[in-house]
Amino acid sequence: MSQIETFYDVMRRQGITRRSFMKYCSLTAAALGLSPSFVPKIAHAMETKPRTPVIWVHGLECTCCSESFIRAAHPLAKDVVLSMISLDYDDTLMAAAGHAAEAALEETIEKYKGNYILAVEGNPPLNEDGMFCITGGKPFVEKLRYAAKDAKAIISWGACASYGCVQAAKPNPTQATPVHKVITDKPIIKVPGCPPIAEVMTGVITYMLTFDRLPELDRQGRPAMFYSQRIHDKCYRRPHFDAGQFVETWDDEHARKGYCLYKMGCKGPTTYNACSTIRWNEGVSFPIQSGHGCIGCSEDGFWDQGSFYDRVTDLTQFGIEANADKVGLTAAGVVGAGVAAHAAISALKAAQKKTQDKEEA
Repeated sequence: MSQIETFYDVMRRQGITRRSFMKYCSLTAAALGLSPSFVPKIAHAMETKPRTPVIWVHGLECTCCSESFIRAAHPLAKDVVLSMISLDYDDTLMAAAGHAAEAALEETIEKYKGNYILAVEGNPPLNEDGMFCITGGKPFVEKLRYAAKDAKAIISWGACASYGCVQAAKPNPTQATPVHKVITDKPIIKVPGCPPIAEVMTGVITYMLTFDRLPELDRQGRPAMFYSQRIHDKCYRRPHFDAGQFVETWDDEHARKGYCLYKMGCKGPTTYNACSTIRWNEGVSFPIQSGHGCIGCSEDGFWDQGSFYDRVTDLTQFGIEANADKVGLTAAGVVGAGVAAHAAISALKAAQKKTQDKEEA
């Protein structure tokens, strides 16, 4: 590990000033949701810790996670790949191919045994002895087990690696299987989404590099810093949900007014992700802001939950989580009942005062 430059060494070699370096650390802390007191800790880690060796393998997937990753803005993907980590193997991004690429994999595993991170994009199919996904002349499941054996930790990128995604949708003829059901003896961080948000991916790597540990995970194994709140909780259309104002058909008057998309199948109330806060394309937008409901891609089995445009959940609690069909009528009824009650109380008080005045007279 000592042979690898630190992040700060690389930045200095590239002519980046100390001032710019500290500004970068401040932006990184903000992106991770950390207080300013963590800036010196991030700077110290970047100055002293060697870059982390990473092996990135691909199974059954569409490469959308890689496509998302290379579009990260805070920090830039090039800074992550060229400075923060030592990406020693990635058969999608690396220049080498064939025997040269596989030799790089072997060398990295042997050289950094127990110290590298294994990033997995996609999942292994187990049916027919794994023959539905062949990489380097071998079933991917064999490559996965081989690379995972001496890994320090594993990151499951995207819904494919985390849950199986569309490959594992019923009837799942290839028996596509999530990584954590194949590798059971290593710490695994799930970063689901189809694909995950770019800054979530780079944020996880930055956290692990800075603090030399896994981030706090929720009960499903996802980083709590990004998956602790529902999209519904921070959605800018939430006031319309609370007011019982919903889009009823695509491009109706309510859609043009930006009303809630829950009746159009939006899964925001049951989906945990940072889409409504971090958003996409450097914070420009996210699906709901673009007029399409959330499809719940960061939740387990979302491909088997029915149509993306059917409401498959029914929120029945009164109040903030009131039933979408009744909340408007209920609110109106409550207001009407309140007016009536107020009028009755006022009349009663008036009658009592009148009676009291007569007795005094």
